[in-house]
Amino acid sequence: MSKSLYITTTEPKSGKSLVALGIMELLNSGLSKIAFFRPIIKTRQAGAIDPDINLIRTHYNLQMKYEDTFGMEMDKALELISEDKKSVLIDTIMAKYKKLEEEFDFVLMEGSDFTGSTSSFEFEINSELAKNLGAPVMLVLPATHKDNDDILSDLNLAIESYSNSGCTIIGSIVTRVTKENLDDLKKSFEQKTTSIPAYFIPENEILRTLTMKEIAESLDAEVLYGSQYLMRHAYHNTVASMRLENFLNHIKDGTLVIVSGDRSDIILGGFLCSGNKNFPRIMGLVLTGGIRPDENIRKIIDGLDAHIPVILTKEDTLRTVYQINSIDSKVAPDDKRKIDIYLGLFESNVDTKKLKEKMIVYKSKLVTPKMFEYDLIQRAKSLKKHIVLPEGIEERILRAAEVLVDRDVVRVTLLGKEKEIIEKIKRLGLKLKDVTIIEPTASKDFQDYSETYYELRKHKGITTDNAKDVMSDVSYYGTMMVYKGHADGMVSGSVNTTQHTIRPSLEFVKTKPGFSIVSSVFLMCLPDKVLVYGDCAVNPNPTSAELAEIAISSAETAKQFGIEPRVAMLSYSTGDSGKGEEVEKVREATALVRAKMPHILIEGPIQYDAAIDLEVASTKMPNSPVAGKATVFIFPDLNTGNNTYKAVQRSANAVAIGPVLQGLKKPVNDLSRGCTIPDIVNTVVITAIQAQE
Repeated sequence: MSKSLYITTTEPKSGKSLVALGIMELLNSGLSKIAFFRPIIKTRQAGAIDPDINLIRTHYNLQMKYEDTFGMEMDKALELISEDKKSVLIDTIMAKYKKLEEEFDFVLMEGSDFTGSTSSFEFEINSELAKNLGAPVMLVLPATHKDNDDILSDLNLAIESYSNSGCTIIGSIVTRVTKENLDDLKKSFEQKTTSIPAYFIPENEILRTLTMKEIAESLDAEVLYGSQYLMRHAYHNTVASMRLENFLNHIKDGTLVIVSGDRSDIILGGFLCSGNKNFPRIMGLVLTGGIRPDENIRKIIDGLDAHIPVILTKEDTLRTVYQINSIDSKVAPDDKRKIDIYLGLFESNVDTKKLKEKMIVYKSKLVTPKMFEYDLIQRAKSLKKHIVLPEGIEERILRAAEVLVDRDVVRVTLLGKEKEIIEKIKRLGLKLKDVTIIEPTASKDFQDYSETYYELRKHKGITTDNAKDVMSDVSYYGTMMVYKGHADGMVSGSVNTTQHTIRPSLEFVKTKPGFSIVSSVFLMCLPDKVLVYGDCAVNPNPTSAELAEIAISSAETAKQFGIEPRVAMLSYSTGDSGKGEEVEKVREATALVRAKMPHILIEGPIQYDAAIDLEVASTKMPNSPVAGKATVFIFPDLNTGNNTYKAVQRSANAVAIGPVLQGLKKPVNDLSRGCTIPDIVNTVVITAIQAQE
């Protein structure tokens, strides 16, 4: 079953909070633990509660702390965007959502409000959040002031926009449809060929009305009389600017009267009409200008058995009218009448059984880069490992270390001259109190490490003095920390070459039993899935036996990171169609893997298009368990692999995590010298997970 639903829109005042109410009622009939979550809410005054959260949380008595019901306020979100920190925004909201996902059976989410000048940002962030949280989308659009053609056009545009952003839409709801247009709109939609159902909820006069309580709170008004009647709904409002006898001709049932506080005639007339069967019922009085009724007028009012709320605002009459007309009516938890009316409308106009079935059977197959990275970080945090970073003076390494320490992912040791590193940390304004800094030649372990290296390499002609010289190098020292178990893994290469990073591990960490080479993979995070590419960084021209090793190692790495391995041994031909030395190498490597590891799903030789595309696979290699569904792609040589991963990375806007080294007894990973801070963070996380295994 889907564990979530994301209700969103493209317009303000869409009625999505009421749709959330209807869907909550639907979920409440079958689930015991439901959470309500708004990723981004309007920035409100201290102590103020978001009205949509208040409605759902109170009406359904949700056992949730208020701070757990939203991700962040809009001001903070905009600040992060302006600082080019959108990833921090998404990570923060994902972390709060994931906690709810673990604790509750279902998380119902409501997107932002699309008010003000932030609409374009809000569409982007709502669609990205829905996609990265793996939640199907329910679109809500208002029909207010639109004809049927405009409604259908806006609906199609919204569906297309969210679909193109990678979201899965399970339905749409059009609210506030006029009763005279309802049947025609339904017929027009039925003539459209679309797999996405749409439901149309008619307008209801009461749902558009304001309660006296809403008006009083919006105006920050003082309640003078009738506080027990504040839940009354005002259907119309009118300004009393004429004499009482003339004004009485202009009121109708359900009228809210706005009048200056010194108009005693209108005030008394309102009280007298409120219970008089000969006149329309006045719902309430708003007195303006901050003028209280005269003392004698108050005595008369106190002596009447009248049932009418009266509120007093400091604003003048014109400003008061403007403010009342600008109020965005929200259903309050204590407005039982509106709640019951809407739930009745929802249940009679939405196929709730069909909608519930769609929500239950939906299972997201999408794995976005953010999802994958988030899951990796959570895995790394579950068993915190100690990672050594030899390039301790490099700014990118220090900034990445701050991220890792701040998120409590790993324990970090930096290598280099301690004084220089501390000065660099201060100059950059970083917070790195919890990292360890080791200057190799001044460390307590330097002599032991040098002696160990001498014993391991003396057969190669290394002397004790040579060993000390070698161990003063940060890459060798960091690798020895891993070898001795004083660190769980090492990451280097932001300024050093691949050879400088890997050579120490080849000298004394060595390869796993049964493996003769070290190879690499890149985890290619495409918009909707994660693939494994190997070997794209280490072995220039592997033999068939080495290619088989790379395939086996890559399948193991894929499984280690939650990717079901289906291995494609790539070549320029598919199956038996081609001949040649390079094709035969791939064919022989495939046979070796099948003989050594018969449980691995593998196909080769196979072309890339047949490996990735089901339609092509159905022609070139039908009935294959791998063709069209491959997740692990093994390239025949470094030239092909390195160029392909870079082409896909740049052309498909993919996130390439790696190279991830495989085949070593203990995890050591290399960085590209052009790596970014997120690249370093991801590589350290990968290394930590390898260390857990």
